[in-house]
Amino acid sequence: MEHIAAVLFIVGCSPDLAQCHELPAPAPIFETAQDCASEQPFALEDMAGRAPRVLATCIAVDPADEEENGEIDWTVTPAGRLTASFGRPSVMLAANAP
Repeated sequence: MEHIAAVLFIVGCSPDLAQCHELPAPAPIFETAQDCASEQPFALEDMAGRAPRVLATCIAVDPADEEENGEIDWTVTPAGRLTASFGRPSVMLAANAP
């Protein structure tokens, strides 16, 4: 697996931010967080017509983390701030001992 340092995450929302959904980023993977931050304004401009409100953030990803099944947890605050983080899915194991 290629090592990643930052992922550009974009969501499109209704005008009141009550409904949001993920949008595909034009170039979602970057070697550095700085590269991601530099591209973010251009990606927002490209995605502007896809939803009434478009928000984006760069998510740091540990380059040593080889987990392919990671999940992005995200939320949009009432003030219009997108927060997101990358993590491993929670797993619950159960056993039935006789």
